[in-house]
Amino acid sequence: MPASFTSFYFLCFYALILLIYYLIPKKTQWVFLLFASAAFYLLTGEGILILYPAAASLIAYGTVRWMAGTEDVKKRRLALGMALLLLVGALVALKYVNFGINTINAVASLCGTQGKILNGFDFLVPLGISFYTFSILGYVIDVYNGIARPQGNFFKIALYGMYFPAILSGPILRYREDGEQFFEPHSFDYRQVTFGLQRMVWGFFKTLVISERMNLVVNTVYDNYAAWPGAYIWIATVCYAFQLYTNFSGSMDIVLGMSQTFGLRLPENFETPFFSKNISEYWRRWHISLGVWMKEYVFYPLLRTKAFMDLGKNLRKKWGKKRGKQLTTFLAMLILWFTVGIWHGGDWKFVIGSGLLHWFYIVSGELLAPFYKKCMERLSIDPKSKWLDVFRVLRTFFLVNIGFVFFRAASTTDAWHMLVSAVRVWNWGELLGGGIFALGLDVIESVIAVVSLVMLFIVSLLQQKGSVRERIEKKPVWVRFALWYALLFYIILLGHYGPDYSAAEFIYQGF
Repeated sequence: MPASFTSFYFLCFYALILLIYYLIPKKTQWVFLLFASAAFYLLTGEGILILYPAAASLIAYGTVRWMAGTEDVKKRRLALGMALLLLVGALVALKYVNFGINTINAVASLCGTQGKILNGFDFLVPLGISFYTFSILGYVIDVYNGIARPQGNFFKIALYGMYFPAILSGPILRYREDGEQFFEPHSFDYRQVTFGLQRMVWGFFKTLVISERMNLVVNTVYDNYAAWPGAYIWIATVCYAFQLYTNFSGSMDIVLGMSQTFGLRLPENFETPFFSKNISEYWRRWHISLGVWMKEYVFYPLLRTKAFMDLGKNLRKKWGKKRGKQLTTFLAMLILWFTVGIWHGGDWKFVIGSGLLHWFYIVSGELLAPFYKKCMERLSIDPKSKWLDVFRVLRTFFLVNIGFVFFRAASTTDAWHMLVSAVRVWNWGELLGGGIFALGLDVIESVIAVVSLVMLFIVSLLQQKGSVRERIEKKPVWVRFALWYALLFYIILLGHYGPDYSAAEFIYQGF
């Protein structure tokens, strides 16, 4: 069975699970979900890889039992340290060893060394390793800090870490907020099931109608950027922004909708991020669960370490209270954003495109804030102007797209070459004169893409004022059915399939 939400076989699997879920006794529902999650893992690739999430759950179970059995601070700290070493060690070994090896070889090459110093390793990386590792890590740390209740049942921890919809694409869960609901009985609720299915349909619209079309344009340009310079690179990059967003947020809609049909409420992971007015706001709206996790378990603990506290004291003495605190924070943010970047993949293009570049944006924005304020005062610009907000949104989207060039390019070197070409080559006339229809979408396909993006934009605007599904619910029954069936048939008729189509492969599955 393909590991894809839009696979026909997966949808049959889900429908069967949902039917049985509400037919069996409520006290066994969580056991059945664990069985379904294990079956899904075994059916979607190398079955042996289920040992990784099972081992992670066992480590969490043993660590929590150890900590719960003692009040000795040193023993509890040792238990936490062992869990961190094993869980993070497995993640690093499976995903980032080659990143370190490639970096060493690159540095050696710059120093004049011929050939490779070290050879990389090929590992079978289990499905969703970063998602379940971070969820389980957060649980263990919260138990250590006394803000999460220890779970004494190994199989319940396994379900929390291996819940099959979330293991594909997240969100990253927090046990103290999301964990206990998995083990509670859930009665069939027509409204919740209906709302969940409606959200899934919206997710399919994003992934099949929009993301798959954007993918054609992106692949055409990024797979041969030398043949498509200048304006083509800008267009492909904007298409990639929408491809990634509709793929990731669409999959989130499917995950959250599917979970809602089971009576489960998972945390939101997107809040219309392309409406953000600055980079900090963007990251509060994009992949929300990752940002929250990084702040809680990396950024704030880092600032509380003795090394950073001592550094802060020294910097405040030398540079003053305000500047010293700022410099300490910037350094902690540098480590944070490096971690965010490398979480997305073991390559410098991810570290730059999703990490260090955004750190630079945020730090530059804070340092230049007084200058911007003076400029607006001299130019008599109202900082609360709606037109200024529109400019801020467009500026943020542009900056994010520069990061997407690194994220999507085959390598960091290719990303630099593409950015240089995008600036130096001015061929907008050629693009607008018909060249745009040579990128994989003809006129009709382009119209479908534009109309679908307009639909997405309108719904995103409405979401700023509350739930769209709840608004539709208040309409007459014939209006509700007309809207949802129209959307469903729109997806069936216009979903982008193709001769060798095997369902949209979710971009974040490998994480």
